Amino acid sequence: MTSLRPRFWETVPLERMTHAEWEALCDGCGKCCMNKLEDEDTGEVALTNVACRLFDDATCRCSQYQIRHQFVPECIVLKPGNMDRNLYWMPETCAYKLLWQGQPLFDWHPLLSGDPDSVHRAGVSMQARTVPEFEIDDDDWEDHIIEEPT
Repeated sequence: MTSLRPRFWETVPLERMTHAEWEALCDGCGKCCMNKLEDEDTGEVALTNVACRLFDDATCRCSQYQIRHQFVPECIVLKPGNMDRNLYWMPETCAYKLLWQGQPLFDWHPLLSGDPDSVHRAGVSMQARTVPEFEIDDDDWEDHIIEEPT
């Protein structure tokens, strides 16, 4: 197991984090795996509960994370070098977005709570709240817009 520097997210810039530190920032909420709708006129992005075909609703994780691009080529690989282009679609509670904007992590974040299930108990995750994209016609996604939990 790779060790993480204590409270690294408070002292290490995103672009200087190790791969393990970068991955540890993910709180496991699953919101980035939800399909989103973007208003062409305003650029506003709405979160839906329509999950990517690879999303595991029980674990709130991608079922094929390491090889996801074989199945979902458009899946974005978030990294410091593309944050400025991807901030608009990232969930408001996302640790990557929060740190990029100079904000602290929420107290339910697993790095602070020490518990990977704290995000679920806080009601922030998409665990058991989704519908698979293959069950919903694209034209009906608007019926599945949800308010982002905070």
